[in-house]
Amino acid sequence: MTLRPIGILGGMGPEATILLQRKLVEAVPVRDDRDHIPLLIDMNTQVPSRIAHLIEGSGEDPGPTLAAMARRLQDAGVVALAMPCNTAHHYAKAITDAVTVPLLNMVDLAADHALRELGAGGCVGMLASPAVRRACLFDTALQARGLSPVWPADDDMMLAAIREIKVNGPSYKACETLRATSKALVKAGADLQLIACSEFSLIADSVADDAKAVDTVDLLVRAIVGFSQTGCSAS
Repeated sequence: MTLRPIGILGGMGPEATILLQRKLVEAVPVRDDRDHIPLLIDMNTQVPSRIAHLIEGSGEDPGPTLAAMARRLQDAGVVALAMPCNTAHHYAKAITDAVTVPLLNMVDLAADHALRELGAGGCVGMLASPAVRRACLFDTALQARGLSPVWPADDDMMLAAIREIKVNGPSYKACETLRATSKALVKAGADLQLIACSEFSLIADSVADDAKAVDTVDLLVRAIVGFSQTGCSAS
């Protein structure tokens, strides 16, 4: 089987990009190195802050930087792009306008998965950054498929947990915040929860025991493997 190279727009944050790579290594059965998915990774930790731009309203627009990364990866020979940062998908149009190769869109992959799991009328709990909520990324995608999003009550607590993970890694405090929020979403009627922040992907096993949850990074991994192997994104 000829595997085709996938370009990763990374660095948002670095551990999330490494997590994606590790999951890709684990996702395919191999006999030697050639069986692994070929990747070109732009680990650009200098992408302007998505939180500063979307929440604080004072930061630089990340769109041009992401577009430049996409062009570099396309010029290097990738056949598709992927980005393990949910919030950065707010700038997906800047990326797709800059290149001719497809972007494997994590938001659309997650919304399609939720529709398959729940059917129209289902309720989806969002474990995500307040910046994602502000941008209406998942709200728009879910509602277009007849699904209803339900969000955590405390944006500040979620944002604090994300920043805690960025600084200190998967801390006990962040895990407890995610668990409590997940429990609250179950009580609020969420039929399925999306772990839709790649910092939370690092502590995905901290969701409530009775929550049905899926990590958007895992859905992206499936799509990357499918596209590299066949030219079609598996979902």
